[in-house]
Amino acid sequence: MAFDGVTVAGLVHEMQKRIQNGRISKIAQPEDDELLLTIKVQKEACRLLMSANASLPLLYFTDKNKISPATAPGFCMLLRKHIGNGRIIDISQPGLERIIDLTIEHLNEMGDLCIKHLIIELMGKHSNIIFCNQDYQIIDSIKHVSALVSSVREVLPGRPYFIPETMHKKDPLTLTEDAFAESMKTHPYPLYKALYTSFTGLSPVMGTEICHRAGISPDVDAGSLSSMELLHLYKTMTYLMEDIKNGCFHPQVIFQDSMPVEFSAIPLECYGNSRIQEFSSVSELLEYFYAARSQASRIHQKSADLRRIVQTNLERSLKKFDLQKKQLKDTQKRDRYKLYGELIHTYGYSVEEGSDKMQAWNYYDDNKEITIPLDPDLTAAENAKRYFEKYNKQKRTFEALTRFIEETEAEIEYLRSVSNALDISVEENDLTQIKEELREAGYIKKRGPKEKKARFTSSPFHYVTEDGFHLYAGRNNYQNEELTFHFATGGDWWFHSKKAPGSHIILKNDGREIPDHVFELAGSLAAYYSSARSAEKVEIDYIQKKQVKKVAGAKPGFVIYHTNYSMMAEPSLKELTEVKD
Repeated sequence: MAFDGVTVAGLVHEMQKRIQNGRISKIAQPEDDELLLTIKVQKEACRLLMSANASLPLLYFTDKNKISPATAPGFCMLLRKHIGNGRIIDISQPGLERIIDLTIEHLNEMGDLCIKHLIIELMGKHSNIIFCNQDYQIIDSIKHVSALVSSVREVLPGRPYFIPETMHKKDPLTLTEDAFAESMKTHPYPLYKALYTSFTGLSPVMGTEICHRAGISPDVDAGSLSSMELLHLYKTMTYLMEDIKNGCFHPQVIFQDSMPVEFSAIPLECYGNSRIQEFSSVSELLEYFYAARSQASRIHQKSADLRRIVQTNLERSLKKFDLQKKQLKDTQKRDRYKLYGELIHTYGYSVEEGSDKMQAWNYYDDNKEITIPLDPDLTAAENAKRYFEKYNKQKRTFEALTRFIEETEAEIEYLRSVSNALDISVEENDLTQIKEELREAGYIKKRGPKEKKARFTSSPFHYVTEDGFHLYAGRNNYQNEELTFHFATGGDWWFHSKKAPGSHIILKNDGREIPDHVFELAGSLAAYYSSARSAEKVEIDYIQKKQVKKVAGAKPGFVIYHTNYSMMAEPSLKELTEVKD
């Protein structure tokens, strides 16, 4: 899943057709590392989303608007000042680099025509959005990079902008046959790796695709190719570069087992008979492929504080649990102390004064003879009393520890359920509800008297099968509680992963006979929304809702049931369509 130079070339081609000569009417900065430009071309307007997120750099056209902060960040205000209502006169890509250069014409405060460059670098953790003047001197950037961070290039106001040549790669768009052959011979790598490490803009997948089209194994050593093989490989790559120069893009997503595994701006023949979904534009492809991942990445970042609270308390509870188990093990001798006391009472009359032990017959165990240690400074009665005191103390400790261990186990189970809820969160409302739950449970400080309770409108995940059966999955413990005890009726079916935290799944019984495959789909849904979702198979318990009971005094979402069915299910959303309530 590479956002490579070929994909960027497809984006540039699309941008040239859609927004060249368009005017920038709005500039927003919804996130610290993200810009949303609204561009008017004739009578139409379109939105261009660009993100310099280190884990998920993006650029594509979108119909969706994003909420911006009430006070615009400084970088956004700077862009509004300089290029608000500016006209995009050129869109270019240097070589096949993962860089897009927007040349923007605007009037300055004196009414003079000026040129600025907005440069978007989509380079993984080095991604950035850089604003330069006509001479490519940096005015500002969405991320500042000082010499302390990078010894290769500073990205700071007043510094010259340039593309760092750290890998010394060649431009495949202007490559000669001799330069190509030389690059292959000097790289002792598998062929596909030699391609993507020698030339800009190529990803491992694109290297594999070029090998496949040339009919050469991608794993063969690059230095072992004959002159004819090198020529054929060069011609194959040249044809591909010609398609890119001519704007011959065919965006597509490759699926394996119903899951999208790769995307490309050109057809990928190396995936054979895999299912392919084609798109009308690279933007549409990227929005489809990355929008959900981008949202998940943002949610994961915003949930960091909650995760830290949950993890800290979970580690503390696990340590406490281990200590309590060790202390409980120390109480295993309590019944022996009781036995010693009773036997001393029975046979103590025969113990001589000053003895440090006594022999006795254990009438609880076929009158086997045992040896009982004694304190020689105490009488037999005093020794018996001492053993009974030890017994009573350890008995009290055992009873208290048993109760404490049950409470600690419940706390561990609860915190793991909250951790799973954080893992499946897809909206900010999900996090708000989890935060409220942690506050009510005492893991987060209670609100002050003037603080208002947070509002949230999160609803359970809702899916429907092809034959019209409705399935619901709780996003957190509050929703699990609501689903099971307020939404579901007695005849509905309840599903949950066995011995693993997860969502309560409700299969609505609408009066029809439920086919076996629908039960299997519900089981797969329960497995998917459990902490065991990475396993190939997950054991699922299921039962009619009327058999599920609330635990008195337990935290939200905790239930008991005594008779149930079980199945092994694959974590999957196959054959299920999500319904947005």
